[in-house]
Amino acid sequence: MHLLAISPGEGFDPIRWAPVLESGIDGFLIREPGLGPEALRQAATWCRQQAPGVKVWVRGLAVAGCGLHLPEGEGGVPRGLALSRPLHDEGGWADRSQAQQVLVSPIFPTPGKGPAWGIPRLHRFLGALPAEGPRLLALGGVTPGLARGLRHPRLDGIAAIRAFWAGDPQATVAAFRAAWV
Repeated sequence: MHLLAISPGEGFDPIRWAPVLESGIDGFLIREPGLGPEALRQAATWCRQQAPGVKVWVRGLAVAGCGLHLPEGEGGVPRGLALSRPLHDEGGWADRSQAQQVLVSPIFPTPGKGPAWGIPRLHRFLGALPAEGPRLLALGGVTPGLARGLRHPRLDGIAAIRAFWAGDPQATVAAFRAAWV
């Protein structure tokens, strides 16, 4: 199971970010629209130094040693970069199938997001995909209590924001991993 924590969009805060980075996650997506390019580079460098075994992704900016997460409506993918993309409906699959990581969302109702996919729709979509392809992660309202129902051979894990930032991130990682077994 792959666990991707996404920053909460409240600015770079090393004291708050360190416990999440050190919690046992596999990846960390810096999604901080309020930070400029230099601040994003500094945050990414700090994350890579703080947790060398965690793959760091940066939303909307190519940073050396990190993956690039391109949000909806952004193109112009630089060659040679690990690429992550969101997927909000099945019709977008063709444009995302060559990425290294795809975040399928929202799975469950999530404030400010579109209609939730739900588990049956997610499983139908996953079942129609080839066995090989990008890492697929479920995002949107996913908690450890809901994770077990998401399991599918083509789903590689979970991406989350609130689950990792509310409470003890290490306990959250343990609960996600236990639910996935």
